[in-house]
Amino acid sequence: MSALIEVDGLRKEFGSLCAVDDLSFSVPRGEVLGFLGPNGAGKSTTMKMLTGFLAPTAGTASICGADITRQPIVAKAHLGYLPEGAPLYPEMTPATLLSFIAGVRGYTGEKKTQRLAELAALMHLEPVWKQPIETLSKGFKRRVGLAQAILHDPDVLILDEPTDGLDPNQKHEVRQLVQTMAEQKAIIVSTHILEEVDAVCTRAMVIHRGKIVADGTPAELRGEHANLDAAFRALTDGKGGVS
Repeated sequence: MSALIEVDGLRKEFGSLCAVDDLSFSVPRGEVLGFLGPNGAGKSTTMKMLTGFLAPTAGTASICGADITRQPIVAKAHLGYLPEGAPLYPEMTPATLLSFIAGVRGYTGEKKTQRLAELAALMHLEPVWKQPIETLSKGFKRRVGLAQAILHDPDVLILDEPTDGLDPNQKHEVRQLVQTMAEQKAIIVSTHILEEVDAVCTRAMVIHRGKIVADGTPAELRGEHANLDAAFRALTDGKGGVS
């Protein structure tokens, strides 16, 4: 299997609005794809289709060879997803939430206990481990959301604004974590922080009005522009519909 993520002719319509228009691309193991675009470009809609939260109007998306629409359980077993905002059960603690998710993912006994301890240490959640999630800061909530995405060590990670709400030190830690995991996984990172693309991504794709307008390494996207911000502005006009 040459790619862990395969997208072919993906399209999503909301009534008369076409939010995603015939996207096709693939992501092999070892690649971190920065998924870029202005607000309303179709990024979140695309990721919701890749993860099975939205059914496409047309086209297909596969995770590790399993069609996300026709074989959702098989596909999602290989998939970790951090959605924008990372909705969490507010009355639960990181310990109880991640224990619940570990059970859903098939962890039991000592293996479950060990994995939860690893996640608490990796994401620096020990100080709030038994504190209700509704009382946590945005940064800690984001770390809990990332912990659930990587809990089962999936082959594919789809991360929507993974460093949103984190301070500079925490952002650095998350970026290092992504780089550490990258060799064994296919990772898509959607972000508005273009320095993040330079920091962790081996490839960058820009979509605008539901279509791919650029695809290459960060250096190729930058081209003759002074930086990625300037290249991004040249490729997009900031107008769009559904994100």
